[in-house]
Amino acid sequence: MTAVIVIIVIVVALAIIAAAFFVIGRRDTTRAVGTLSDETKQRDRTGRSAELARRDADQATDVEVWTPPTPEQIGVSRRQFLNRGIWGMAGLGAIGFGAGLISYLWPRVSGGFGSKINLGKVADLKAKIQSANGFYYVPEGKLYVVDFPASALPKARQTYQPAELAAMEAGVTVLYQKCPHLGCRVPPCLTSQWFECPCHGSQYNQVGEHKAGPAPRGMDHFATAVSAGVLTADTGSIIQGAPIGVDTTGQEPAGPHCVSGGE
Repeated sequence: MTAVIVIIVIVVALAIIAAAFFVIGRRDTTRAVGTLSDETKQRDRTGRSAELARRDADQATDVEVWTPPTPEQIGVSRRQFLNRGIWGMAGLGAIGFGAGLISYLWPRVSGGFGSKINLGKVADLKAKIQSANGFYYVPEGKLYVVDFPASALPKARQTYQPAELAAMEAGVTVLYQKCPHLGCRVPPCLTSQWFECPCHGSQYNQVGEHKAGPAPRGMDHFATAVSAGVLTADTGSIIQGAPIGVDTTGQEPAGPHCVSGGE
């Protein structure tokens, strides 16, 4: 019972002390909050005005005078942009066309037309010629390989170049498929055993020598070389065909023509 009374007394005492501190604080706050004098208010207004005037002056000194921009600052005008764009596109087009043209005309060295093509052993080529009825076609090189009779070699040596004779001495010759007239591909005629152009009727014997039609010469040849019995044709080196009138083989047509010689 005594302990309870003691606790109650302590709580009441603490509450009285807390109330006393609260009242004292309120009095101090009330005393601190007073009214300003007119002199103080006037001084405050004067200070604020001076501060605003100083800020305005600082801002005024920071403003730059506007001047019109120079052409260099403006950069490219619309007309200049269009002109340069047109010339740029024209330049790119010219570069692309030139690159394509060079790529088309540049000889290919990795195989195919325009490069040196290994046609294989001459003995194997002769067998292929026989199985192809006298005209062995190699699409990779756009060429024909045909037999060249040994009896024609004496006349051939007086007409053809060494690069052509290399294959002829081995018993074959290599002909470009393109007609010397206007560039058509000349197919063989199996009945006549001649080459006969279906475009304008030019005719050539089996070794490509001109026989009839508007072509200005015989069929063109490729430069050839024979090493260890292997024939190589350089399709990047075209040799013009023999002149009109050259006939080393004396071959007559073996049968009917596929086209008639003429214009």
